[in-house]
Amino acid sequence: MWKWLHSYADPERAYKLAGTLLPWFSALAIGFIGVGSIWGLLFAPVDYQQGDSYRIIFIHVPAASMSMSAYMAMATSAFIGLVWQIKSADWAAAAIAPIGAVVTFIALITGATWGKPMWGTWWVWDARLTSELVLLFLYLGVISLYASFEDKVLAARAAGILAIVGVINIPIIKYSVEWWNSLHQPATIKITEKSSMAMEMLMPLLINILGFGLMIGAITLVRFRAEILARNGMRPWVRELATAEGVK
Repeated sequence: MWKWLHSYADPERAYKLAGTLLPWFSALAIGFIGVGSIWGLLFAPVDYQQGDSYRIIFIHVPAASMSMSAYMAMATSAFIGLVWQIKSADWAAAAIAPIGAVVTFIALITGATWGKPMWGTWWVWDARLTSELVLLFLYLGVISLYASFEDKVLAARAAGILAIVGVINIPIIKYSVEWWNSLHQPATIKITEKSSMAMEMLMPLLINILGFGLMIGAITLVRFRAEILARNGMRPWVRELATAEGVK
């Protein structure tokens, strides 16, 4: 069932696939984020309670949701690297970690900015906020472990174990507003129930969430290709690629 994964253990093949996907992810990310942001920030109706201050939701919610999605992608890559010993999966996890950390930081900053006029304070030790902060620390821990060992195989193993263990924090973030009393509002987007948002607000939000996901994918592909080159600098195909780029 998983034999198809081994075909991408070849660094050259993985590098070429990432290069093929990169323009598509980049173009779609720019398009979706452009449409979603302009629609949400400029043309979506004003909220009857929060006024225009609610518009930060079009940045905060995509960043917060994708911070969790990026972590799951990183942990999945780390799991594949540990179980099937596919080095390219380890490189993918290493590529995702800094991006996930930045997106998580954006979610925390925009959440604090939104919380100030709503709650009267920049920060509270709320279950949702605290678990999101823990997520940032997990990302930073994974990044630190990758950088702490000269032996990159050992580094990937240590960072991968932390990434996998840290998955337990994801359902805590997701369901914290339901499990504990929380200042944070409940989920805005509901799959099994009707959303509490008007469609004129919901559509640009969904577009931006998709756009953020594509943006993370595009940046990951760039970093993934860089990781491949860094780990395979002495391979003949890398030297040929460098020579070809030099000729251009």
